[in-house]
Amino acid sequence: MDEIQERLEEIRGLGLYRKLRLISGPQGPRVLLDGRPVLLLCSNNYLGLADHPRVREAAAEAAMRYGVGAGASRLISGNMTIHRRLEEQLAEFKGTPACVLFGSGYLANTGVVSALAREGDVVFSDALNHASIVDGCRLARAETVVYDHCDMEHLEWGLREADGRGSLIVTDGVFSMDGDVARLPEICDLAERHDALVMVDDSHASGFMGRTGRGTAEHCGVTGRIDMITTTFGKALGGASGGCIAAHREIVDLMRQRSRPYLFSNTLAPSIAAGTLAVLEMLSSTTDLRDRLERNTRHFREGIAAAGFEIKPGVHPIVPIMLYDAKLSQVMAKDLLDEGIYVIGFYFPVVPKGQARIRVQISAAHETSHLDRAVEAFTKIGRKHGVLR
Repeated sequence: MDEIQERLEEIRGLGLYRKLRLISGPQGPRVLLDGRPVLLLCSNNYLGLADHPRVREAAAEAAMRYGVGAGASRLISGNMTIHRRLEEQLAEFKGTPACVLFGSGYLANTGVVSALAREGDVVFSDALNHASIVDGCRLARAETVVYDHCDMEHLEWGLREADGRGSLIVTDGVFSMDGDVARLPEICDLAERHDALVMVDDSHASGFMGRTGRGTAEHCGVTGRIDMITTTFGKALGGASGGCIAAHREIVDLMRQRSRPYLFSNTLAPSIAAGTLAVLEMLSSTTDLRDRLERNTRHFREGIAAAGFEIKPGVHPIVPIMLYDAKLSQVMAKDLLDEGIYVIGFYFPVVPKGQARIRVQISAAHETSHLDRAVEAFTKIGRKHGVLR
C-alpha cells in the first residue's frame, strides 16, 4: 500500500490527479455540478436525447413490463423479444444484414476482435484507436500491427507483407480525441485489393454523421462496403449504455458462438433496449436533431477559432482545443469551471505526450446563447494564460 500511496502522491504533485464530479439530475445543456449550475460541454449526449420525454417514457414502460434486468446472458434465459426487435432495427439503421447486442460498446469491440482474429491472422489497428479496440487486439491470438494514424501508405505496406494470412483492418470511424474521420474509402479499397475484412467503431458517429445520421459509412460514401460496424448506445443514441455489432450474418452468428463478452455476461437491460428503440424511431423519421447539431458545431468552431484558440480542424462536434501542456489543461479547466463552464482537460496517457488539450463536445441541446457564453468564457481564461494567437 505504501508504494501505491507514493504513486498517487506523485500524480497529485504533478497537478494531474483526476477528481470525480457529482451531477444532480438528468443530462442536459445545463446541469447541477457539485450543487452549482454549469454549462455542460463535455458530454457524449450529442443529440440531447438522454432526457428526452419520449425516450424516458419508453424506458420506464419497458422497466414496468419486463423488469429491471434480463437476469442472465442471452444464451441462458436472458433472450427477450425486445432484444430481437432492437437488433432488427439496428441492422436496418446501419444497412447491414444482421446485428448482435452487447452490454456496452467497449464489450462489443473487445468481443469482436478477440473472437474473429485467430492465431496466424493479422489485425491492423490505427495508432489512435479507442482503448477498447486496443484491448480487443491484446485478447486476440492474432498478431497486431499498429499503423500510423490514418496513414494509408503504412497500412498498404502492412497488408502487402501479410498477403496470404487472414487480415482484419480495425479503425475508429471518428477518433474520440481529435474528432477526425477515418479514411474509409481508401481503407475499403485496400481491403478489397488484399482480401481483408474491415471493422469500424462508429461510437462517435452513430445518429448524426452522414446525411441521415447513419454514421461514418454514410458520411464517407462506403455504405455496404464495411464488413462490421460496432457502436455504443451511450452517446448520441440516448446516452445510456449498451452496444452492438452490425455485420454480415455469418459474423453475427460467430459472435453468438465465440464472443466471450456475449457468452459470459448479462444481456442489455430491457429499459435501455426500449429507450434505444425509441431513439432509432425518432432518427428514422427526421434529421432535425442532427441538422441542429451540425449548425451548433459550425457556430462554436467558428467562434472559438476567431477568438484565437488553436483547434483541430474538422466538422465533428468534438472540438479539441490544443494546449500541449498537461498541467495547463487542468488549470484552465478549473478556471473555466469557476466561470460556470464544465469541460475536461486531457493529457497522457489518454492522448499522446505533448498533445494535452481541452476537449469540447457540442450537443443539439445547446442554444446559440450557450455557445456564445462558452466562447466568451474561453476567451477570458485563454487571455489570462496567454494561449490566444
